[in-house]
Amino acid sequence: MAASWGGPLLLVGASGLAREVLPVVAEAGHDVLGVLDDRFAELSLTVGGAPVLGPVTSAAEHPGARLLLCVGPSRTRAAVHGRLTNGATYARVVDPSVRNPAGSPVGEGSILLAGVTITADAVLGTHVVAMPRVTVTHDCVVGDFATLAAGVSLGGGVRVGRAAYVGMNASVYPGVRIGAGAVVGMGAVVLTDVPDGETWAGVPARRITSHAVGAAR
Repeated sequence: MAASWGGPLLLVGASGLAREVLPVVAEAGHDVLGVLDDRFAELSLTVGGAPVLGPVTSAAEHPGARLLLCVGPSRTRAAVHGRLTNGATYARVVDPSVRNPAGSPVGEGSILLAGVTITADAVLGTHVVAMPRVTVTHDCVVGDFATLAAGVSLGGGVRVGRAAYVGMNASVYPGVRIGAGAVVGMGAVVLTDVPDGETWAGVPARRITSHAVGAAR
């Protein structure tokens, strides 16, 4: 199943992620009303063929639509979600090429792009973004608003915290925890736990810096 929602769809964020999502939902034949972005006055009239309709707050003008947060940075995606009304409903988009043979749960608002593999007994929270060729193996738990960039591989039993970001082609050793709001650099090899709000990079990955995690809570 390529996508799951009832009614038309609004994409929130005129981003590269939005342009990657649009062909998936178009192929499935679903109705896209358009794109919402606070920079709407600076944007072209369309993004990926979908009309730019106005700012994020104009979502309230489309009560029958479901939303999809196409905001790349994890913490920003969580912050945008916090600005929307409590009554908003969200789509879930899963590319037809995604492999999830055990039926591991994927939360509302999540986006899984081409070639993602979920092996068994994993859990993906709400508004998770998994870019192409991500591998999530057995017993992993990926928290709400987390982002797994293209080519990320999670070993068995990895925990990825709320609004964490794991960079392109990073690998995480089995059983390791990536903390809430943490950032893992591209190509990193993570062998030990990454605390909340810290940025790690390298092979093996080491602490680079730390930052506040308020938006991740």
